[in-house]
Amino acid sequence: MKVLAITQARYGSTRLPAKILKEVNGQTLLEIHLKRILQANPIDKLKIATTDEEGSKFIVEVANKVDVEYFKGSVDDVLSRFYGTAEPEKPDYVIRLTSDCPLIDPSVIDAVVTFAIEHPEYDYVHTDAKCFPDGLDTEVMKFSAIEKAYNEANLKSEREHVTPYIWKNGTAEGGTIFNTYNYPNPEGEYNADDYRITIDEPEDFEVIKALIEKLGIEKGWKEYIDYLLEHKELYALNSRFANNEGYAKSIANDQIINK
Repeated sequence: MKVLAITQARYGSTRLPAKILKEVNGQTLLEIHLKRILQANPIDKLKIATTDEEGSKFIVEVANKVDVEYFKGSVDDVLSRFYGTAEPEKPDYVIRLTSDCPLIDPSVIDAVVTFAIEHPEYDYVHTDAKCFPDGLDTEVMKFSAIEKAYNEANLKSEREHVTPYIWKNGTAEGGTIFNTYNYPNPEGEYNADDYRITIDEPEDFEVIKALIEKLGIEKGWKEYIDYLLEHKELYALNSRFANNEGYAKSIANDQIINK
C-alpha cells in the first residue's frame, strides 16, 4: 500500500502575491506547512506540485531545504499538474493538500487517510467543510479516481480546482461515478465559513502570524481555534471572508475546454 501526499504550491496569487513565502519567526509559511505534513504517519512520500512560472524557483529552494521532491506543470490546468506529480509514483492512494493551509494538522491527515484505507469501498474521502475550519482541507482518493478525473474532466473549473469532477459525481452529492464520503469532525462542527486558518488575504496573514508567534508551529488545530475564540479582535480580522471564493469565481466564468 503506497500513500502519496501532494501539496499544490505556486508563487503567483491575485489576492496576496507570494503568500506562501511570507516568513514568521524565520521560516516561510511553505516550510512550516511541509514540516507539519511530514509529521503525518500514513504518508510514504510527499511531493510538491508547483508551476513552470518564473517565481517557482523560490518554491524549489524551500523544497530542497526541507528535502521534498517537486514537479513543475501547468499554471492553469492544475488537474494536469497534480496528475503529472502523482503518475510516476504509481500510488494506491493520493492525498491532496494545498500550501495556503500553513497550519494543516497531521492528526487530521492521519484520521482521514486511515478511514479511507479502512473503507476501500470509497474512492474519495475528504474533510467535511461543515465540520472543519478552513485551513485543514484534506482530500484522500484512490489513484484510479484522480486518473479518471484527469482523463474525463472537461470544464475549466474542474481542471483548475483538481477534484470537482470527482466530488460532483460522487455519491455524497447524489452522483453515481464515484463512491465518496464527507469525513465528519469528531470534535464537533467548526464550519469552514466561521473558522479560518488559511491564507488568501492580507488579513489572513496577520491571523496566522499572530497564532504562530503566540503558540508556535507544533500545536493541534483545536488549540489555534481556541486561541482565536479567546481573542475576538484577532478572530474578527478575517472572519468576513467566505470559504472557497476562488472556486465560486471559477464557476461564474466556467467553460468547456479542449484538453
